[in-house]
Amino acid sequence: MEVDFTILSAIRNVQDIARGLGIRDVARLRRRYGGSTGSWRKRKGIASIQLLDGTIWLAELHWYEAHGIGKKETKIKEKLRQL
Repeated sequence: MEVDFTILSAIRNVQDIARGLGIRDVARLRRRYGGSTGSWRKRKGIASIQLLDGTIWLAELHWYEAHGIGKKETKIKEKLRQL
């Protein structure tokens, strides 16, 4: 299920989860967005988000990122608390 949301704050506590060939979806990412195998990183961080129903949450987000391509496929991994 895909949830649409808006990121309201800067993403903080950003960490790499995996990079390069350590990402299971790296071949799919390269086909869809381009970039070299080694440039992709899977990252996570914390931000305030607003869901389509108007509720605001502090949530852990996961996304893929590559130099020159930017953030792609941001998803909510876990809602931490409602604000």
